[in-house]
Amino acid sequence: MGRLFFIIIFLISFTACVPTRIAPRIKDYKVTSGKKFKKQLPKRTAFIFEDPKNANEFYAFINAKFKLNNNDVGWNVPFTINNEEYYFSFYEIERTSKTINMAPIIADIVLLAAYQTTGTYAFEDFYTSRSGKWYIVLTVNDKNFMDPLKENYEKRAEVITFLQQLKKEYLSTNNYNKYLFID
Repeated sequence: MGRLFFIIIFLISFTACVPTRIAPRIKDYKVTSGKKFKKQLPKRTAFIFEDPKNANEFYAFINAKFKLNNNDVGWNVPFTINNEEYYFSFYEIERTSKTINMAPIIADIVLLAAYQTTGTYAFEDFYTSRSGKWYIVLTVNDKNFMDPLKENYEKRAEVITFLQQLKKEYLSTNNYNKYLFID
């Protein structure tokens, strides 16, 4: 009976993971304070979406699309909406999910109890696990350094529509060289 109890506990523990930090899931995009999303970001309002592509893909996309020749690609990239000039900056940010895995902890406890030893933990490297998600965070300024993504900004909807289209274009484009031949 005692053995059956340990086997049941052991099997249950394989499915038991206690999350200590969870990376947010963003289905389409989110507009929020950059500082609230990740404390290293500026306080400005940000347009945020998940980035399923490899590192620096967004950089390559923006560099090609706006023909920046690797000059100030991440900072104050100019764009125009209805004859008004705006500037966006972007950040590639990782947020991680961390969990405590109960199975290896319980397995070590059972092994230590069974063999009556101390100090050697066979599964210690598996006590926690970590996985990350990458996000693109865009902040925008107008020519007067105002924040067009703030809720009370008059043309906020137009700026968000532009950023949605930029996101959609980025995620659907695989070859950025096509922008080199478009004028």
